[in-house]
Amino acid sequence: MRRTTLAALVVLAAVVAAPAAGDVYSRKHSVDAKLSTLHARIAAAEQRAQQLSAQIDSVSSRIQSVEGRMGDVSARLATLENDLALHRRKLDRLTALYRLETKRYFFLRRQYSLALARLNARLVEVYEQGDVDSVDVILGASSLSDLVDGLDYVNQVGAADERIATSVGRAKASAREAREGTRKLRVVVATETRAVEARTEQVRAVRHELVSNRRELVSVRSTTRVSLESVRASEREAVGEAQALEQVSASLGAQIQAAQSASSYSPPSTSPSSSGFIWPVNGPVTSPFGVRWGRMHTGIDIGVRYGTPIHAAASGNVIYAGWMDGYGNLVFIDHGSGLSTGYAHQSSIAVSNGQTVTQGQVIGYVGCTGHCFGPHLHFEVRVNGAPVDPLGYL
Repeated sequence: MRRTTLAALVVLAAVVAAPAAGDVYSRKHSVDAKLSTLHARIAAAEQRAQQLSAQIDSVSSRIQSVEGRMGDVSARLATLENDLALHRRKLDRLTALYRLETKRYFFLRRQYSLALARLNARLVEVYEQGDVDSVDVILGASSLSDLVDGLDYVNQVGAADERIATSVGRAKASAREAREGTRKLRVVVATETRAVEARTEQVRAVRHELVSNRRELVSVRSTTRVSLESVRASEREAVGEAQALEQVSASLGAQIQAAQSASSYSPPSTSPSSSGFIWPVNGPVTSPFGVRWGRMHTGIDIGVRYGTPIHAAASGNVIYAGWMDGYGNLVFIDHGSGLSTGYAHQSSIAVSNGQTVTQGQVIGYVGCTGHCFGPHLHFEVRVNGAPVDPLGYL
């Protein structure tokens, strides 16, 4: 639709040789309004693109910083996890050894108790029946075989008594000592393992937080890049359209000059000021002439209340009275000698096209129509179709 409108404007600018003054001003200001809007869009898009690019650079820098920290933390975590695995394996082996030594110790303790019980029973028997020596065995033997067996039995009992008294007791003491040593070592290793576990969990939590931060930053950067591409696409579209409209505006400006040259209106011989213009309304200038928001502000904004009467700055002929995009309700007056004035954003218009007005005559009322953010009068002065600073004429 936009391209169709541009094409129509170009065709009109090219083929219309001598349009009516009202039509020329209508087309001229329509193009100027669109150009102002496009320039504002381009400036806003460029500013937004710069902001988004700065955000992307900042987020990329933060991602690099997080990735650097992640590398350091990951290396530290790998070392701690290896150390923790070694401690756990060592603790598992010590636990298994401690259980085995505990079983051995209790087994030997039971054997020792049984040995002591047998020795005690033997001592009681000797005490009650007297000791059995080798002479008793010889005298009580009925044959040589009985004699050998009896002597061997006496020797075996004596040797067993000695082994039970020494080796079992020694083995039990050794088992108790080994078990106690393993228990102490196991306590030390368990303490070390808990400390390594705590450090590992702390580093793992830090790494998890860094991973989460990186994921969020990458998502933000991706979203910002999409926004930047959208803004740049919109800016490219607006630039292309503005270039086309500027060509049309230049052509229409020449036609305005031609229309003013052909105008039969002559200014009065006397004027209320050296410039010949009076203030259309009484109020402060809220926005001056010149570049504003990255585009050219072609007039001044005068802040007054809604409904305030608007007066013609000088006598002249109304060459445009009606609605125009951006300007809202607009009146343009030709004052002769290439001078013209414009009055935009009116709530209502009090004159019509082709009407002759006198200086100070009410031509409309202040409003906020078109591209407007509050009631005010947008006032323009143009020389041969080109906008100039109105303050030089008031």
